[in-house]
Amino acid sequence: MKRNILIHPDPRLKKVCAPVADLTDDLRKLADDMLETMYDAPGIGLAAPQIGILDRLIVLDCIKEEGETPRPLVMFNPEIIASSDETNVYEEGCLSIPDQYAEVTRPKVVDVAWMDQDGNARQETFDGLWATCVQHEIDHLNGKLFIDYLKPLKRQMITRRMQKLKREQARA
Repeated sequence: MKRNILIHPDPRLKKVCAPVADLTDDLRKLADDMLETMYDAPGIGLAAPQIGILDRLIVLDCIKEEGETPRPLVMFNPEIIASSDETNVYEEGCLSIPDQYAEVTRPKVVDVAWMDQDGNARQETFDGLWATCVQHEIDHLNGKLFIDYLKPLKRQMITRRMQKLKREQARA
């Protein structure tokens, strides 16, 4: 089931999410809903707080090429356990901040540990776009948005655009 994506500024997007203590069928269903919502948007990542759920859950799939096999990942309680000194700059966007993009510098490579949908402990090294995406989504779980990396003036400008967008949507 597709969920509504919250638009910045929404106070829920600035909250730190609670760890998932116990994997339930409801949480597995939520993960499936999040994947459906992400693919429909379309996006390459989505965090639970973006749909108003304050649990440590993210989904991502950075396979964008036509004809390539999708690689949906569901991560409960994801945690960066190591990151490279080398950095990458990507122009990031966010489903909660539609049509706004800015360059963000992050570690190029990260090691992430998480629990999968079956409750198994997983660990993987991510590089390039995957590394950027997983860091961006984990930031959401800590109440941080990509615009928080920007200079105050640019951040305020984007926030004002989002406030205007929300007013227009409310009138529609």
